[in-house]
Amino acid sequence: MIERYGQWIIRWRYFVILATLVLVWLTTMGFPLQIGVDYRAYFSEENPQLIAFEELQNTYTKNENVLFVLAPKDGQVFTNQTLDAVEWLTKEAWQVPYSSRVNSITNFQHSYAEEDDLIVEDLVTNALVLSPKDIAKIKEIALTDPQLLNMLISPQAHVTGVNVIIQLPGVRKDKEMPEIVVFVRDLVKQLRSRYPHLDVYLTGKIMFMNAAPETIGKDLSTLVPMMYIMIFVVLWLLLRSFSGTFATFLIISFAAIGAMGLAGLFELVLTGTSTYSPIFILTLAVADSVHFLVSMRHEMRVNGQEKRAAIVESLRVNFQPIFLTSLTTAIGFLSMNFSEVPPYQDLGNIIAMGIVIAFILSVSFLPALMAVLPIYWKKQTGQTILVMDRFGDFVIAKRNGLLWGMAVVMVLLISFVPRNELNDVYVDFYDETIDFRQANDFATENLTGGAYSIHYSLSSGEPDGISKPEFLRVVEQFVEWYRQQPEVTHVSSIIDTFKRLNKNLHGGNPNYYRLPEQHDLAAQYLVLYEMSLPYGLDLNNQIDVDKSATRVGVTLKKLSTNEILALEQRAQQWLQQHGLPSMQTLGTGVSIMFANIGARNIRSMLLGTGIALILISIILIFALRSVKFGLISLIPNIAPIAMAFGIWGLLVGEIGIALSIIASLTIGIVVDDTIHYLSRYLRARREKGLAATDAVRYAFHSVGLALWVTTAVLVAGFLILSQSHYYVNFTLGVMTAVTITIALLADFLFLPPLLIKLEEKKP
Repeated sequence: MIERYGQWIIRWRYFVILATLVLVWLTTMGFPLQIGVDYRAYFSEENPQLIAFEELQNTYTKNENVLFVLAPKDGQVFTNQTLDAVEWLTKEAWQVPYSSRVNSITNFQHSYAEEDDLIVEDLVTNALVLSPKDIAKIKEIALTDPQLLNMLISPQAHVTGVNVIIQLPGVRKDKEMPEIVVFVRDLVKQLRSRYPHLDVYLTGKIMFMNAAPETIGKDLSTLVPMMYIMIFVVLWLLLRSFSGTFATFLIISFAAIGAMGLAGLFELVLTGTSTYSPIFILTLAVADSVHFLVSMRHEMRVNGQEKRAAIVESLRVNFQPIFLTSLTTAIGFLSMNFSEVPPYQDLGNIIAMGIVIAFILSVSFLPALMAVLPIYWKKQTGQTILVMDRFGDFVIAKRNGLLWGMAVVMVLLISFVPRNELNDVYVDFYDETIDFRQANDFATENLTGGAYSIHYSLSSGEPDGISKPEFLRVVEQFVEWYRQQPEVTHVSSIIDTFKRLNKNLHGGNPNYYRLPEQHDLAAQYLVLYEMSLPYGLDLNNQIDVDKSATRVGVTLKKLSTNEILALEQRAQQWLQQHGLPSMQTLGTGVSIMFANIGARNIRSMLLGTGIALILISIILIFALRSVKFGLISLIPNIAPIAMAFGIWGLLVGEIGIALSIIASLTIGIVVDDTIHYLSRYLRARREKGLAATDAVRYAFHSVGLALWVTTAVLVAGFLILSQSHYYVNFTLGVMTAVTITIALLADFLFLPPLLIKLEEKKP
């Protein structure tokens, strides 16, 4: 049937080529694709941490922000010139698109009493005319106010910040973020021009989200050309044929274009890792073409067949294994739909589409094109084939030592798997060449944690209940407990405002810097203070509308996800032991969301990988027509993944969100070599009637070179991916390359001795 199909392809070769070009062109109607920049894209709509975060955002002012970090070169914030710069920037920052609030040391609402009047005003006005005495007083106020210290001013007074709160409308998601970033970067240029004595850094959640598309653009502009160069070099060294190399380039390019075009037609929004789908497809799609072309080359050079007969024979021997490898690889990637991270689901679906397209093109467009293109492979003995023959002889001669030696190595490496622990530092997803990473690291070391925070909405259980002394006392204890934790840099709450107002309205007596002892008095203070605040600087970021709940924001140092979860667990224990029944709430925020997603993803991917493995096993049993060989194939398919995690546990010991999908990502890839090797082994046993040792030798002779080449392409491709500036892709690239390398070693050094051991006495 395959022979007749091959002859049909050759007969209708021009029609097949034209139809392929038309279909690929139709998929381009999905361009351009949408690229998402919101970190929420990493969380499904049902994610409980995202739901809690959105509820907090809807209750209080949203905390998407841009943080300008100002570092005067003389190390002194409290000078006329630097305070004037902060004052200027604070005023200009209100013009940032979608800004709703600007906080700095200059517009901090300092309060004090004059006789019976409460005065609330900016801490700094007209900075250039301030006297040294005025500046000294301002410095004392800023460095002693807990709302400013370690948030907008450093304890050494050498760095300060201007924080712009952003309310994204979410109407033009692809336009809003770039609009903000362009504006704030232009503002930084103006600031540096006006005040050259300042170093300025941009960080905050808006810059964190914007770093993704910028990093992606930087990566794709370098990694894709590197991928094409690598593929060209490998194919040219292998095939020594321009026609074969050119045809393979078309196959992998059409597969990537087709898959991305379909993604656009299905309205998928690319985010983070899913944007790198073309690199995965370019790497994986090479294998089908290599197997077809190597077999075709073998038929022409070794067996002396003419081109069209070689095409038909190559299709006959490769159609089933290429189909099986494409099917199992697609199943592996489709299992990523079990992931808790939507971009990984999109990644799996897009790559699966690319794999299917590559298969279709490899058994239709490729033979049709090769029938048209000139090819010059004269009959001769290939030195590379002789090398694989010698390697097969070596494996057969040393089969017992290799079998038990590999078994020991497998068990030893797998024993290191428990050394891995789930952990991540999500801001470090970007390497140190990225502007955001540099700015955020500087802000973390010199001013505030910024990107790491936990938020609590503490409820009093009744309207206007936040002014009740018993509620305020418990909130105060909770705030003080948090301030004593070594992981914390700053805690913001309404408590500090109540204390300051109580002191102000008692003649500035420092003994009254404490919470009001009467409910009605505290409520009056709050109303009086709110009436004195200017537009845009109200208390909506700290209390809800009916004054039944208040927000406590905890800013953290640079922590791993495990450290964040451990801190939150301690906070929950405190609330259970000391908090009021109405205050029992979980902490939320971006840090908590990312800290939980890794563990959730591991659990979901275990299920997905298990289902994929079962499906692949069933397919192999039916395809190989043998339960025994289907089960045997599981060993070189599962062991490499476990061994790779063992090596990672030995050398690194931390598994982040990226590696939680590695089993699903690689299970479909590593099975490819096993399928090709077993299909040739069984062909030798069933069609040629060879003994086990001769069947192993035949498998090495006929498919060994192709397996070496496809593995080299895959490993090189994923190592190129590891050059990404995005740490998630770096770990994916390294771990996948290691897994594929181990898989080839298992298929060449363990599987053949195992087959001989099980079948050497069978005629």
